[in-house]
Amino acid sequence: MITLSDLRTSLLDLLHELQKTEITLIIGGGFGIYLKTDYVRRFGIRTLLQELPESRSTNDLDLFLRPELLIASEKLKPLSRALNNLGFRVIPEAAKYQFVKPGPGESMTGSIKIDLLTGPQGCFKGTAAKADDRRVRPNPSIGLHAHPVNEVPTLEEGLLSITLDGKTSQGINYTGNVFVPHPYSFLMMKLFAFVDRYNDANKEYGRYHALDLYTIVAATTEKEWDEMRRFRGQMHSDRYVLQAESFVEKYFSAMNSMGMIRMRESRYCRPELQLDKFMSIIQEIFLHVP
Repeated sequence: MITLSDLRTSLLDLLHELQKTEITLIIGGGFGIYLKTDYVRRFGIRTLLQELPESRSTNDLDLFLRPELLIASEKLKPLSRALNNLGFRVIPEAAKYQFVKPGPGESMTGSIKIDLLTGPQGCFKGTAAKADDRRVRPNPSIGLHAHPVNEVPTLEEGLLSITLDGKTSQGINYTGNVFVPHPYSFLMMKLFAFVDRYNDANKEYGRYHALDLYTIVAATTEKEWDEMRRFRGQMHSDRYVLQAESFVEKYFSAMNSMGMIRMRESRYCRPELQLDKFMSIIQEIFLHVP
């Protein structure tokens, strides 16, 4: 089983390979949320909620690439080499933007998966890169694509820099920096992910995405709360923000709504979590335009 420590080591391996390049990584997904919660806990930073869930396990690293790297694709060549050097292989069904590193004995048990993602398709309008709903293809090609995430128009806004230090898998002491998205960006992504999966038995009915929403809100600082309200005011007419608003109203406005049911079904949910306060905050963000 992959642990959060394994993912940390894998990310340090990648950062070590990418040192002295122009590539900076934005870490999304469950591991990005873990990095944020670990950050506020380590530094004792005051956040919107006091009760945080246990960090959930995952075997994925969601790496968001700044659109500028896909537009000036020569800068991405070191990432292609790094993935190859570290033993990551292309996943055929998602060629060039999903990779896997098999576990011991070439087994998929204990494997680590990397997804390459980027900002909305609109970021690539008028550039040499080719973008559709599924992938962005740099031009000239460098053997890497990225999946565009249209529901995160604020991807590069309010990023938090986090320092990672520790040993690589080769036992080398290394310190590197990554960024994690702003809580507003995380909430947008997780709302859409939940709605895609809440009826899917193969995806645990989206329970982990529902609880991720709680964790994102709980780990939000007072400064980030003010920024969220500003982003919401600026983006109030964006069609994805309007969809997110409808998702909150439908799935997270009452204890008997499906989002809250799925949240309580999660094995990481505990009775002491401040679910009522969570609902109040997420509604304040999305249903009350400043």
